[in-house]
Amino acid sequence: MSGNSGTADIYEAVIETARRMGVTPARDTVRAILSAYGDAFTHAMPLALRSATDAQHTGDLDCRFVTHPKNRNPYPLALSKGLTPTTDHPVGALLSSIEERFPVDGYGIDFGVVNGFAKVYAGFPPDDLQKLPELAAIPAMPRGLADRADFFRQHGLDDKVAFTAIDYPHRTVNVYFNDVPPACREADGIRTMLHDLGLPEPSEHLLALAGRSFGLYTTLDWESPGIRRLCFGVTTTDLSSLPVPVDPRLEKFAQSVPYGGPGRKYVYGVAATATGEYHKLETHYKWNPGTVAFI
Repeated sequence: MSGNSGTADIYEAVIETARRMGVTPARDTVRAILSAYGDAFTHAMPLALRSATDAQHTGDLDCRFVTHPKNRNPYPLALSKGLTPTTDHPVGALLSSIEERFPVDGYGIDFGVVNGFAKVYAGFPPDDLQKLPELAAIPAMPRGLADRADFFRQHGLDDKVAFTAIDYPHRTVNVYFNDVPPACREADGIRTMLHDLGLPEPSEHLLALAGRSFGLYTTLDWESPGIRRLCFGVTTTDLSSLPVPVDPRLEKFAQSVPYGGPGRKYVYGVAATATGEYHKLETHYKWNPGTVAFI
């Protein structure tokens, strides 16, 4: 991998974690992705690994990292290297449209060790959260975001957009919100939000975790008019301190990840969907102070 010792270390950590999880990685795919973005690891960027309890993530291991330099859109490189196919679908035009209209402060990559290149994250300056109506007005954006404008305004979220994430193979978009109003983390507010989105009544686990969450995100796509998913995430250095029991599958995952630095950090999330809730856990092979948490 071009002689980059940082990339080689990351590769070994990813492959070892997959082995411990009983996942058979597509080694050439992992090498190709890490090599394409090798300059990220030259600059000691953190690597996060994630597992989840839903069917979509079964049999794979998700990896994510911040790209370097932060002002370079990583999607064209993925296309040129053959990491993801070209497409005429609006998903292929969305990131460049966001870049043209908003002050993107940095990018991240998400890939599976089996399924390969998946997402690109585009983050805005933490002191300059963006307005949702302007994001919803992008022609390539799924119309469900604009259709739900009243929902975001009523819950005080319409000027608190911190990140977006575009999932190319699944053709979905995540919209992340920071500095969310306290009511969005309180039981009555959460029940109202889920009801407004047509999602099932929240479990006690979701309510307990959401009460300590640092933010939330929604998921939407081009095929359905509404919001597919609402997720809350909590950061911690000690899984036993969480207000919910950790799923045994995620405990095994946490124990499987080797660690390359001090101060291990976790991000634990719970997602509400039309078919029920699922949990996910992100942990870090490397963590830099100031790194933004996703879930």
